[in-house]
Parts: sequence; structure tokens; C-alpha cells
Amino acid sequence: MIAPKRIITLGLASLVLSACAIRYDNVVVTPSGRAQLAEMDSRTERNIRELAGAIMSLGPYISRDEAMDLAYDSYVYPMKLANEWGLTWPPMYHNTLRNAKLRPKGLCTDWADAMITMARRKNMQTMDVYWGVSNRGDPWREHSTLLVTAKGQPFDTGIILDPWRNSGKLYWLRHVDDPAYKWKYHAGPFAPLPPLGRSTVRRIVQ
Repeated sequence: MIAPKRIITLGLASLVLSACAIRYDNVVVTPSGRAQLAEMDSRTERNIRELAGAIMSLGPYISRDEAMDLAYDSYVYPMKLANEWGLTWPPMYHNTLRNAKLRPKGLCTDWADAMITMARRKNMQTMDVYWGVSNRGDPWREHSTLLVTAKGQPFDTGIILDPWRNSGKLYWLRHVDDPAYKWKYHAGPFAPLPPLGRSTVRRIVQ
């Protein structure tokens, strides 16, 4: 019979061997610090447009420019963060490294905080920004993410923008349709923060 300590050691070793470093080589950073794609491939452009369309469907008065701008950064900004944080896959393995102080950031709360800050700096006039949480209090299952709604609309109408789940590759959908997590209100809507720089999305995705 294998001792429990031996089982844990073998399990950790297996996890280490199966872990992969994540690197997004198509992301560059402008002098202002904004993440930008070096080249826009057709699949990414389609993904951005689909997300922008979904955001616009949240309400009749959502600005197309704001929706496109948020969609672009929701895909590209997490790639920049993944590179900066030395991200590894799967996400739970990266959490282990983060908790052991072997990585600077990368917990779901780090992602949620970074994404919410990014969205708030846009000073959006037609959308509200929320913090959503699932499985609150469960040390293995608790999860946090950014959620956006049309201006003045309740949390339950929103879309989650979750880069943690796929290690920097954005996962999004209406939160009530999420098959993995049941989302609940945590905080927000948040007031805007001063913008850091002018968006480049209009030049990149017309």
C-alpha cells in the first residue's frame, strides 16, 4: 500500500510534468503601456467582433466604439499579463506556484482585479463594471471575474470576461449560461478610473 504522503508527492510530480509554460508572442506593448497585437489574424478578429456584438446586445444604447474597444482589450490585455506573470497551464497549477510565491500574480482574483481596473480606466459611458464571484468560501472552487452590463442594468444581465479559466485566453458568455460556475454579485458597479492612454482599436479593427 502506498503511503498518503507518497501519493501526494507523486501527484505533485505528475502535475509538474504535465504543466506547460504559456507565452503569447504576438503581443507587443506600445510606449504608453497598452497591449496590442503585432498582427491581427482572422480568427482573433472574428472573436473580437463576436464579443463586441454580444456586448452590444446587452442594451440598445451601448456604444459600438466602447463595445469594440472593450472586446479588443479583453482579448489582448490578458495575453500581456500572461507574459508578465510567467503563466503556466493548467490554471490550478499556476495557482499553486502563485501561492508559493514562485509567480508574481495569476490567481483568479489577480485576473479579476486587473481586468476590472482595465475596464474602469476606459471611463465607459454606456456600460457598468462588476466583480462576480462563484463558490464563495470554497478554497478549491471559489472563482472571481469581471462582469459587464449595459449602463444601469442589474448584475444578472451581464457577460463575464474571464481570462483565468483558459490561462490568458479569454472565456466569455452570459453569466447565467455558464456551465461551470454559478455567479453571484460581489461588488460594483465601479466608478471609472482615469484612462491611461488612447485606444488603438479603431485603427486595428475597423
